[in-house]
Amino acid sequence: MHHRIRSAWVVAAAAVALTACTSGGGGGGQQEWSYTDDRGEQISTEGRPESVVAQVSAAGALQDFGVPIAGTFGPLVRSDGSTEPEAGSIDPQRVTDVTGPGYGEVNLERMATLEPDVVVSGKYAEFPGLWHLTEDQEAMVREFAPTIGVQQSGVALPEAIESYRDLARALGADADAERVRADEREFRAAAERLRGIGERMRAADRTILAVGGTEQEYFVVDPHRNPDLDFYVRELGLPITVPDAPDEAGGGYFERLSWENAGAYPADVMLWDARAASLPPEQMKRKPIFAAQPAAAADRFAKWEAVAPMSYASYAGIMHGLADELQAQLDRM
Repeated sequence: MHHRIRSAWVVAAAAVALTACTSGGGGGGQQEWSYTDDRGEQISTEGRPESVVAQVSAAGALQDFGVPIAGTFGPLVRSDGSTEPEAGSIDPQRVTDVTGPGYGEVNLERMATLEPDVVVSGKYAEFPGLWHLTEDQEAMVREFAPTIGVQQSGVALPEAIESYRDLARALGADADAERVRADEREFRAAAERLRGIGERMRAADRTILAVGGTEQEYFVVDPHRNPDLDFYVRELGLPITVPDAPDEAGGGYFERLSWENAGAYPADVMLWDARAASLPPEQMKRKPIFAAQPAAAADRFAKWEAVAPMSYASYAGIMHGLADELQAQLDRM
């Protein structure tokens, strides 16, 4: 099926290219738009892109900087009908969902109907391809639209946010509007709140552990592999524990442990991975060794939004929320 679709697109693309070359006579077309993405790839289109399709987190970030979004792929709506936190400010009713049946797959036919000028997604240095887009699927997408990758690992959170801002600016958005500047000020205010909490926690010799889990395994997150947690540790001083043996086969993002070893890293507060694939605290506490840990026994948890849109608006809200939760847990100690 995919081969037939791909062949059809190649023919269609050739027809479009022929039309573009034969219409407008001697150079009457639009001025070429060019952008070099975080992969070092130069993307060129005839005229500035207008129809943008993006992975949901990238879509949320670009929209926060003023870019209209035509379609998204990746987790958009939860089973209860609410919007996935990963999608941020995206309204599911105002975009076309082109997610495919499996992880890393998109509905190519539905995406093609949107006639995207560019397709945008995050890029993780440790893994091939783009986020929520396998290499095979990306190759098919490239038959009708160029792709843009934005680096989301190995960079500081503010740097990642600025990458999305730069792309939004290149796409014609007013990424320096007063609304955006206000979001940036709020982001910095939230950061200062977390800095103060970090100082208070270190003075009291309190620690934080970022965790996740499935029924089979317990995960201790390495904060330095995640732009947000790394920012919280290096720049804001939150005392988040670094595990001793991150799983390099998994990109080094976490140490994998059995639930029988869930007591390896005691902590005063636990940040729990709020993604649907990870167990919430009440389910993790059904594991007795985990439940006996100081933070778990005292129900000292704070939510970690691990895959939120990288924009000032998104993280201002996330960091204020985290500051509220950490402050409440500190007040209970």
